[in-house]
Amino acid sequence: MAKELPTRAEDYSQWYVDIVKKADLAENSDVRGCMIIKPYGYAIWEKMQQQLDKMFKETGHVNAYFPLFVPKSMFEAEEKNAEGFAKECAIVTHYRLKTDPNNKGKLIVDPEAKLEEELVVRPTSEAIIWNTYKKWVQSHRDLPILINQWANVVRWEMRTRLFLRTAEFLWQEGHTAHATSQDAEKETLQMLDVYADFIENFMAVPVIKGKKSDGEKFPGAIDTYCIEALMQDGKALQAGTSHFLGQNFAKAFNVQYSNKEGKLEYVWGTSWGVSTRLIGGLIMAHSDDDGLILPPKLAPIHVVVVPIFKNEEELNKVTVAVEPMLKELRSMGLSVKFDNRETHKPGFKFAEYEMKGVPVRIAIGPRDLENGTIEVARRDTKEKRVMKYGDASREIPMLLDEIQKNLYARALKLRADRTTYVDSFKQFKEVLDGKGGFILAHWDGTPETEARIKDETKATVRCIPLDAKEEAGTCVYSGKLSMRRVLFARAY
Repeated sequence: MAKELPTRAEDYSQWYVDIVKKADLAENSDVRGCMIIKPYGYAIWEKMQQQLDKMFKETGHVNAYFPLFVPKSMFEAEEKNAEGFAKECAIVTHYRLKTDPNNKGKLIVDPEAKLEEELVVRPTSEAIIWNTYKKWVQSHRDLPILINQWANVVRWEMRTRLFLRTAEFLWQEGHTAHATSQDAEKETLQMLDVYADFIENFMAVPVIKGKKSDGEKFPGAIDTYCIEALMQDGKALQAGTSHFLGQNFAKAFNVQYSNKEGKLEYVWGTSWGVSTRLIGGLIMAHSDDDGLILPPKLAPIHVVVVPIFKNEEELNKVTVAVEPMLKELRSMGLSVKFDNRETHKPGFKFAEYEMKGVPVRIAIGPRDLENGTIEVARRDTKEKRVMKYGDASREIPMLLDEIQKNLYARALKLRADRTTYVDSFKQFKEVLDGKGGFILAHWDGTPETEARIKDETKATVRCIPLDAKEEAGTCVYSGKLSMRRVLFARAY
C-alpha cells in the first residue's frame, strides 16, 4: 500500500487531508463544503457518540429530536443569536419543483410554491427548542428540563476542511432549563467537566478549561466556557463549549414558570455541544508521518491479526490455531480483525493498518506456530516484540492500556513544551511565528485590544483559564493593568 504522505514538517495541512482520505475516514461530497463520512470514520464517531451518550445519561439527561427547519421569525426572536449566525444560514424559500416548459429534461423552482414564511436550516437549535419549552413549562415542578439531541446542523462556511469545518456536520447539542441561576451555572460547568473527562480519558488529549472572552463567546450567551486543546502544529482547537444562557432565550420566547409562592419567573438556560470536529482533533493530536494513530478506547479495531502464509494449507493451519485466541480476546470486549485476505500480501496489510491507526497488530505464520509465539507490534511507538501465544489474552489488554496512557503523556508533554509565558508584544509575536503553541500573557480585558492583537497576529484569546491565579501585570499590547494571564494561540 503506497502511503505517499507529506511529512508534518513539509506540509501539515496536506498531511492532514491525506490522512483523512488514505485512512478511509471521509471524502469530499459533490455538494461544496460537505463531506461523506466513510464507514471507518463513522465507526470512530459512533464510539465517541456511545461514550458521550452514556456520560450524558449518567448526569440525568435524556435524548430528544427537534426539527431541522426553523421559521425565520422564530430564529430572529433572540437578536444576538440570530445576528451571530445570520451570515452562515441556509434558507428554504420554496417547497416544490416543476418541469421547465422550455426544457423537459430540467426542473425549475415552481414560483407558485413559495413558502408563506421562509425557513432557516438550523445552524443551532436554541430557537426551536426554547419555543417548544414555552409549551412544556408552567410550574416549578416542570423543571429542570435536561435534554440532549444528536443531530446535523448547517453553517454555510466559505472555507472548509474535512471534519474541522464543513457546511454540514454532525454533533450533539444539550439544551437545559432551570428554576435558578445557580442551577443553570452548575449545569454549565458540570457539562464542561464531562467534556474534559471524555477528551482526556478517551481521546487521550489534555485540555485547558476556561471562560471565553466577550468577543469570543456564543451569540446570545451570558458566559461561554470551553476546553482548548493543542495540536501538533502548535495551533489550538476548541474541543467543546458550554454556554450559560441566563434568561436571554427564556425572555425572547416567554418561557416562564410559577414558583412555589405562585409568582411567575423566567427560567434559566444552558446549551452545550461537541461535533465531528473532535475526529479532526484526534488526528492532529496523535498521528505521525506514517498515518493515523488512534487511542485504543476510540479505535474501531483494537487488534488486527495478519496471518503469514504461502499457500492455502498454511493459511488453514494458522486460522485453526488462532481461533481460540481471537475468541478469548473478543470475549473481553475487544474488537479483533483476522485479515485472511488472499488478494493482498502481508506487507500491504501492515501498511494499511498502520495508516488506519490500529493500536495493535499481531503477525503469525508457520514458524510462529512451531514456536508457540506471535509477533506483536504497537502503533504508537512501532515497537515489536515476540510474545508467547498463551500470554496474549493477558498481555494484549495491558498493552492497549499502556498505549492509551502513552498517547496522553505524549500529548501532555507536547503541550508543556509549547506553552510559553510572555511579557512583551515583541516576544508575543516572536513566539507565535517561531515556536507557536499556547501563550500565557497579560491582557487588559478590552475588546479593542483583543481585536487589535487578532488583526496584527491572527492569535485570539482562547480562554481565561479557570485555574488562572491572580497576578498583577501589564497588558502585552496596551501596557494597561491586568490581574491575570489569559491563554492566546492561533487556532483552527
